[in-house]
Amino acid sequence: MRVQNGHTMDVSAVLFDMDGTLVDSTAAVERVWRRWAARHGLDFPALLAVSHGRRAFDTIARFAPSGVDHAGENRWMLDAEMVEQDGIIPIPGAQRLMASLPPGRVAVVTSAARELALLRLRLAGLMVPSLVIAAEDVTAGKPDPQGYLQAARELGFAPETCLVVEDAPAGLEAGRAAGGRVLALATTLTGAELEAWDWVPDLDAVRLEQPSPNHPLRLRFD
Repeated sequence: MRVQNGHTMDVSAVLFDMDGTLVDSTAAVERVWRRWAARHGLDFPALLAVSHGRRAFDTIARFAPSGVDHAGENRWMLDAEMVEQDGIIPIPGAQRLMASLPPGRVAVVTSAARELALLRLRLAGLMVPSLVIAAEDVTAGKPDPQGYLQAARELGFAPETCLVVEDAPAGLEAGRAAGGRVLALATTLTGAELEAWDWVPDLDAVRLEQPSPNHPLRLRFD
């Protein structure tokens, strides 16, 4: 349900997804996947329906025709996404919130490759945290919780004390499976589609109220 205005939450750290959560890259992502689907004669809407929030390699493995070199196709996807930069902008509130969080209390856990994640964060004018867990850092992508568990462990906090911020079903399920508190953003899905989750429209609704590095982070929702 929609998180009520004035609600506060104390957490040890905030673990952000990237695409659709910190960065609006939807148009760029869809252009590349449309080209890849056409390249192999695939149903683009069916592919798009399950690709969001998942590693490109996992989507390729699921949809690629028999005999296709998955590693080679993954490289093609990455090369295409690295040059597809038009329309990469921050999600509302992302720049302010990221800049307000103390070092060591924030991480990005993304299904994108590391070089692509760093490029998109910089294109969107966002602070790049010291900890980024990318596609190549895990053996199982979202909805598997491995990335979020790894981020919490490297920051030194129990997963259940961390807030996972996501926009896509695969990521939301990963956060829940990790045992974290989960906040959904209605940037990809509608509020009605997110009714089973605590959700807000975007990061403009989230503010850091207590930034002390020695105490829990108090987040306020407006």
